[in-house]
Amino acid sequence: MVLPPCFKPLPLPSPPGIHLPISRRFSCTCSAVVYRESSSLSSSSVAQRPAVILPGLGNNTGDYEKLALTLQGYGVSTVVANVSRIDWLRNAAGLVDPNYWRGTLQPRPVLDWYLNRVDEAVNEALKQSQGGSLSIIGHSAGGWLARVYMEEFTNANISLLLTLGSPLQPPPKGLPGVIDQTRGLLDYVEKNCKKAVYTPELRYVCIAGRYIQGSRFFGNSNSPTTIPIAIEQSVPEVAIGNNPSTLTPTDATFRTRFVGQGYKQVCGQADVWGDGVVPEISAHLEGALNISLDGVYHSPVGSDDESRPWYGSPGVVDQWVHHLLN
Repeated sequence: MVLPPCFKPLPLPSPPGIHLPISRRFSCTCSAVVYRESSSLSSSSVAQRPAVILPGLGNNTGDYEKLALTLQGYGVSTVVANVSRIDWLRNAAGLVDPNYWRGTLQPRPVLDWYLNRVDEAVNEALKQSQGGSLSIIGHSAGGWLARVYMEEFTNANISLLLTLGSPLQPPPKGLPGVIDQTRGLLDYVEKNCKKAVYTPELRYVCIAGRYIQGSRFFGNSNSPTTIPIAIEQSVPEVAIGNNPSTLTPTDATFRTRFVGQGYKQVCGQADVWGDGVVPEISAHLEGALNISLDGVYHSPVGSDDESRPWYGSPGVVDQWVHHLLN
């Protein structure tokens, strides 16, 4: 797996506001960075289960320091898997695998280095849990890599997988101009990992951002998408997003076309909503509690907490942190 262009954070301007609904959709050891609860920062006297944060493609451990401190304020101790930006170059090992060129690449052994870092972080969190359960927070590629880890690596008592802007579904096959940037990795995950569930024992919560709508390179940018999206709101846990930072293109621009081409490589369609990198529809899983948040950008890199908040900005965390609390 190489670093695809569509996974690079794209600087975006401070956009005008729009109000859109959130929906439920069905369709480490010493090498890990530990953030323990501080009594001076914690707003909760109740000990919560620890959380392990898994960095996304191209991100490093330090990108999640502020998120870890924010969670600490809610009484959630965290361990961030120890990943540096240069570590991602290890994925180039996949280039010598014939399956890479066939589009049938598997996560192991190419991504064993990452899964080992996850295992170190999980073992550190287990010490904090004192025999209790853990939460895993996977950002971007960390979300689907968490599914691989849960399937093949661990017997830890994981009670929650919460994904933030993760591309969780493989791109459709046979569409002109669409190339699977993961070279088959997401196909493997879909076929070999357990289906998403939302049960008392294990909950999948998949959060997508609606920051900018892409547009097609040619044609009317406001034409309706051809991707079917089933929306079900029969569950009471449905909230309304109200972030004034959502960018709505009234006319196709170079920026919306550029973003749209990135979306197309992930879900097969350009004129859809997403967080600037991952389309909304790709960040949801059938069987999970699927949530969309307005005005939320993909990456901690190139974001800020006011004009371009990302999933880990304090105001955004406040909208999903209750899933981590006992």
